[in-house]
Amino acid sequence: MIPDFSQASWIKSTRSQQTTDQCVELAGVSGYAAVRDSKDPEGPRLVLAGQAWRRFRHQIEAGAFDRG
Repeated sequence: MIPDFSQASWIKSTRSQQTTDQCVELAGVSGYAAVRDSKDPEGPRLVLAGQAWRRFRHQIEAGAFDRG
């Protein structure tokens, strides 16, 4: 069961560009992590459980999703 993120504290990713509105926000609740688009806070979210979140984060840090 995915936890309720409606009362979560969302923070802007340090990798988001600070001068544009193209921002990713992160929150954690009960062993889950969620990512959302700051322009659409009520829109879809990517929600991952503990180990899946860690693997995803490591792939991001390794540049697996970089373009160009």
